[in-house]
Amino acid sequence: MTKEILVVDDEVGIRELLSEILFDEGYRIHLAENAGQARNIRDRQHLDLVLLDIWMPDTDGLSLLKEWVAQDKLSMPVIMMSGHGTIETAMEAMRIGATDFLEKPIALQKLLSTVAKAIQRGIAPVIPELKEAAAKPDSEEGCAQVSLQLDLPLREAREQFDSLYFNYQMQKENGNISRIAEKAGIERTHLYRKLKQLGIKPLKKNSGEQQ
Repeated sequence: MTKEILVVDDEVGIRELLSEILFDEGYRIHLAENAGQARNIRDRQHLDLVLLDIWMPDTDGLSLLKEWVAQDKLSMPVIMMSGHGTIETAMEAMRIGATDFLEKPIALQKLLSTVAKAIQRGIAPVIPELKEAAAKPDSEEGCAQVSLQLDLPLREAREQFDSLYFNYQMQKENGNISRIAEKAGIERTHLYRKLKQLGIKPLKKNSGEQQ
């Protein structure tokens, strides 16, 4: 599944350069030139990673990061970027909740390796919880019937993870599609398509969800 990356930077040259590099690597890119645009994209689009510039004219990157943490919206890894980076700034960003820090100008291989590592970190913390849930004997149809093998090629491993994740959420939320979609950060129609693609049948309506 294609990873969704948001690049937030007020410099158009930086946005275009990062967009071209990451697009060529197979990522789907969203661009924002300020915090306001970044908020809008974050609220309507599932994101696997955010590259966030620290120094911006309206709301700086650290303030936006703090805002997402306070509003419980930091559901994706965030890599901070700065052309005036200091150890203190990097440490502050990591303390708030950033996954990593890149100093401009950003070397190509450094960018790609940091992005790949951050996305993998975003997936990895959820896996133990999901595997534990899948092993429970009372998980009916089969969060337990899905095995997760992370030595598979990335696409196949992601499909297994998605299957495990949505089976788990289906059981946890008692089949409430609205809550599952909200938690996953995707629209209901997209969630229905995703469940069909994974072969997961929505539970019978016993949750009181309004359709």
